[in-house]
Amino acid sequence: MKLDTTPRIADPDALFAQLVEAHRDLDAAASRRLDARLVLLLANHIGDAEVLREAIALAREAGG
Repeated sequence: MKLDTTPRIADPDALFAQLVEAHRDLDAAASRRLDARLVLLLANHIGDAEVLREAIALAREAGG
């Protein structure tokens, strides 16, 4: 399976708002833990190591 980067989120602004709300009132450490838990939950949902490796590489490139 190849990483699908086609936009598929029906309402990306609403998703962003949910993510922001999830971080409300968290200190920096708690916010990072939330992000880490979310990443692990979604990685488990994907379940394909090749796709995850590709996503990690793409995220590193984009974040530099």
